[in-house]
Amino acid sequence: MRKVSKIVTVVIFIFLYLPMIVLAVASFSKGSDIAVFRGFTFGQYKALFDDHVLLPLLLNSIIVALASSLLSTILGTAAAMGIHRMGKRARRLAMGVTNIPLTNPEIVTGVSLALLFAFIGSMLKIKNVLGLVTLLIAHITFNLPYVILSVMPKLRQMDPNLTEAALDLGCTPIQAFFKVVIHEIMPGIISGALMAFTMSLDDFVISYFVYGPTFVTLPVEIYNYTKKPLHPKIYALFTLLFIVILLIMVLMNVLQAKDDKRRLRNAPIRKKVRQ
Repeated sequence: MRKVSKIVTVVIFIFLYLPMIVLAVASFSKGSDIAVFRGFTFGQYKALFDDHVLLPLLLNSIIVALASSLLSTILGTAAAMGIHRMGKRARRLAMGVTNIPLTNPEIVTGVSLALLFAFIGSMLKIKNVLGLVTLLIAHITFNLPYVILSVMPKLRQMDPNLTEAALDLGCTPIQAFFKVVIHEIMPGIISGALMAFTMSLDDFVISYFVYGPTFVTLPVEIYNYTKKPLHPKIYALFTLLFIVILLIMVLMNVLQAKDDKRRLRNAPIRKKVRQ
């Protein structure tokens, strides 16, 4: 049974990553046909870094991803702490509402936000309401649940006696928050921030409905490229984005593993303190 499980796992991983492997190989090919490898070259990467259209759009995507992940991390952490202090019924209801954006189709979210921004623009008599601000608001909206779901488990794992002990030792509530609570839930905050960054960086569906002509992100522009034969430099761009996101996900797993080891190491000490 274990051998069958291992074989199935390997097949699934091959199915998931084979397209990216093919794309990465094609990014080093001299030809433009993805099915035929015509010799090794770094020319596609050179063409990518010499491009004066894609790189500024990539910078736009990074700006939106950094800003939205930072704001959604702050708001999501505050929301998680508020939800954690609710009663059981209120907490269950709040978490149910939090999960709705995760299960809601992205196209529905994108169209809904576009209609909302158009309504606000008509109310405020703003002609070109879509742009950087609407993109930022949209990305914060769909990033918030990921941050909340990353921070909530850390709040549940945290020993409430630690905060009370800090208060007894003379800390103010604000000092106890920054010296104790933040320290305990920091792995969840970092994981949520990294997840928000990756989700924002490669988002297309929602961005397509809320972007304006004055501020375009890379995924939206790449969609326009797909309407015609792709230049091999796009393969190089996809490969670099995949590597960056893969490294971020590996970092998230490493931080989670370190936090689990720390908690296991400190568990006997906290047990003695309680006794």
